[in-house]
Amino acid sequence: MTATRTTTTTTLWRPVGPEELALVAASGHRAWPPRLPEQPIFYPVLNEDYAVRIARDWNVPASGSGYVTRFEVESDFLARYPVRQAGGETILELWVPAEELDEFNRHIVGLIEVVREFHAPG
Repeated sequence: MTATRTTTTTTLWRPVGPEELALVAASGHRAWPPRLPEQPIFYPVLNEDYAVRIARDWNVPASGSGYVTRFEVESDFLARYPVRQAGGETILELWVPAEELDEFNRHIVGLIEVVREFHAPG
């Protein structure tokens, strides 16, 4: 009899604009692209409502569209990143240093999927 290992995952969300979404698509929806030099932290968020607010209220004005992505990461791995409260009670993020993003990507389970999208009118 073989033992099966189950992995517990945590659902995370990330609001993105069209450029970052294109890079995620280029990875087969399996990884986040490297951070730009002015982006020392990759910050997924812990609830969909917060991701929606960023995608709609920041990404749309900045680039004409915003997307909310959802993905699963191994919970044991995520334990190394403390939850950061970036504002109100539900404004929760994980701060992943840019240099750890490749390792973070290796702990994604399944695909990064788009669950909401917003576009500028007209």
